[in-house]
Order: sequence, then structure tokens, then C-alpha cells
Amino acid sequence: MGQIVSLLGDWFNLLASAALVTSLTRSGLAVGGLFVVRMLAPFLISPVAGVLADRIDRRRLLIFTDLSRALTVFGFLLVRRPQDVWLLYALTAVQLSISGIFFPTRNAILPDLVRDDEVGAANALSSSTWSVMLAVGAALGGLVAGGWGVYPSFVIDGLTFLGSAALISRITPGISRAPSVEHSDLRSALTQYVDGLRYLTDHVDILFIAMSKAAMGLTVSGAYEVMQVTVSEKVFVIGEGGSTGLGILYMVAGVGTGFGPILARRFTGDDVRRLRWALPIAFLISSAGLWIIAPLQNFWVVLSGGLLRAVGTGVNWVLATQLLLLLLPNRVRGRVFSSEFALFTLMAATSSGGVGWLLDTTGLGLSGVLRLLAVAALIPAVLWTAWLLFGSYRTKAIGEPGPDTGTPIPASSASPSGDFSGESD
Repeated sequence: MGQIVSLLGDWFNLLASAALVTSLTRSGLAVGGLFVVRMLAPFLISPVAGVLADRIDRRRLLIFTDLSRALTVFGFLLVRRPQDVWLLYALTAVQLSISGIFFPTRNAILPDLVRDDEVGAANALSSSTWSVMLAVGAALGGLVAGGWGVYPSFVIDGLTFLGSAALISRITPGISRAPSVEHSDLRSALTQYVDGLRYLTDHVDILFIAMSKAAMGLTVSGAYEVMQVTVSEKVFVIGEGGSTGLGILYMVAGVGTGFGPILARRFTGDDVRRLRWALPIAFLISSAGLWIIAPLQNFWVVLSGGLLRAVGTGVNWVLATQLLLLLLPNRVRGRVFSSEFALFTLMAATSSGGVGWLLDTTGLGLSGVLRLLAVAALIPAVLWTAWLLFGSYRTKAIGEPGPDTGTPIPASSASPSGDFSGESD
């Protein structure tokens, strides 16, 4: 319940912040800078976040981060003039840095709140909540910002963090297992990040999978965050500063990222080979969505293309994660996932800043930049397809009996159920 409430506020804040920066600066580069800050802040705090989650009582840490974010968000009310935009960036960096501590702590406390046989279901429920709240929160946030202005949205966001803290406080004190402090200093955390990167460079196949989200962030996700803000503010203006239109765009994205992976899983299951082929298809789907959006003919066509784009990004995110869960040995899983997330946030931040620069300094225009992104999304699709056709990679999950040649298994060798023989790492 705390997650639902705080995610609701997060989307209120994002829409209001984007609309406020746009109205104060009229600059695509400034909007891109906002998303760069939002993506880089959790990346920079991540080594420290893991240490805190292992050294401090997690229940208290969650409550503290919620209260801190509430205080930070109320500071957004001070941003009133173009000269105050720096303050919005600074407050955004503080808020997202604190969120970078909240989320790993929340994940760490989850196994302490449910039985061992419930962890998988609890994690799946927590993950699906993100897409649902994107759809609901973005729609409501767009209506509030478009009808009442951006400042009531900041107030609501601050109140949601207070509500989340109140809900988390109801967790029984002491229910969390005692955190381990062994090897949890900052130097050890940084060393683990380096070890995770070293594992990726030693296992090229795993590196390619881990880079799939980063490639999507670079070619589609990060850039489109900026593009849809600009489209809603300059082309299809609904509500104050286009806030309502932006909320609708985000709502459609929530629907696409939620239902896309569900539909894809009906075809792939846990078949490693099918999961691999779903990744280039995801890039093709996102590229097609961007091509549909590019002409900017009418809002309904833009929404249709946005839905298709979101289906592709959702499929890429969920199925790449599933591949890593199936192929990674447990001893390196956490480090690889942290490195994967770092790559994604870095590439998405680069993309956000880059597309803001393109909008401000080139003559491509919105449609031209969207077409450029659509072409860029085809590059990882082609490279990934070439790897599947000619590369050497694991075609079965770890822990299954039988030999593993490390080379592709022809489709005909897979059983109808999609099971492969294999060995544990």
C-alpha cells in the first residue's frame, strides 16, 4: 500500500516538474536536463544505497526516506521564475537520490514480510504495481496539473510520501531480520560493482543481454521521455501547459508496458531461445511505434504509436530480466543486475540530454527527431539478430541436467514445451 501511494505521487511530480520546466524555459534542452538529473541521481547513489540497506534497520530507513522526500517535494513550491529552475534541478536530484535508497531497501525487506514460498508472487505483484500506477497516476496527475496547475500536484506528491511513511510504520518493529554488516562498507560496495562489470566482460553473451535495456534506453526510452513532453506542450496542448495531454501519453505507456510482456510471455514462456528472439522483435515494435508517431497527424494516432512503443519497451525490460534470472548463477546475480541498471540509467540520461540538444540546435524538428529515433532503434535489433544467427550463447537455463556446448541449439532440437537440457553454472 505504501508503494501504491508513493508511486501515485511520483507520477504527479514528474508531470508537474516537466510542465513547469517547459513553461519557464521553453527549451527542449532544459527538459532533457530534467530527465538527465532524474536518471543519473539514482545511478550515483546506488553504491551507498546498498550499504545503507544492509547496515540500518530497514523499516526505519524506509520511513526516513519517505519523510525526507516529502520535505524535499514541498520545496518545489518555491520554483516560480525562470531563474529558479536550478532549484528545481537540485530538488529533483535530492528527491531521486533518496528514492535510490528507498527502492533497494524496499526490495531487501520484502523476504522478511512474507513466507519463502510467497516471495516470487510478492515480487511479481510489486513489479506489476509500477505499470498500473503509471497508467492511473499519470492520468490523474495530468488532470490535476492541467486543471489546477502544477503546484497542487507538488502538494499532493508530498502528502503521498507522508501517507506512505504512515503505512510503512504499521510494519511490526523488529520483524525484519537483522541486517548483515559483514563486508558492507563503501569500499566493498564499490568493489562489488567492479566485480559485476568484470563478470560481464568475461561473459560476452550475458553482457549483450544486460546491454539490451541500455540500448533501449539510448535509442527509445530516454529520448521519448523528452519528446512526449515537447509534443504535449507544443503540438497537442490539453490542459495547462499540456499537462493533461502528457498525463494521457503516460497513461497509455503504462498500459503498453503492463500488457505487452503479459502477451509476449504467452508465446515465450521460459523457453530461453524464444526469449532471446523476443528482444530484437521488441526493438522492431518500438521502432514501428515511433514511425507511427512521427507525422504527428492527430492525437489518437500519436496515442496508438505510443502504445506500440510502450509494448516494445515493456517486452524488452521484462524478458531481458527473465533471461538473466534463468542464465545467471546466484552468486553474481545481484552484481550483474546492479551493473545492468547502471548501464540503463547512464544511457537513458545520455539519450535525454542528446535529444534535447537536437531539438534546440538542429532543424530536424519533432517529426525529424522521432524518425531518427525510429531508425536508431533498428540498429540493436539488427545486431541482436546477427548475434542469434552467428554467435555462441547459452540456450538453456542453468541447473538443468545434460551437456552444454555453449553454441546455439537449432529450433528443431527444442521440445514442444520449450525445455532444453543444460548444466548448472
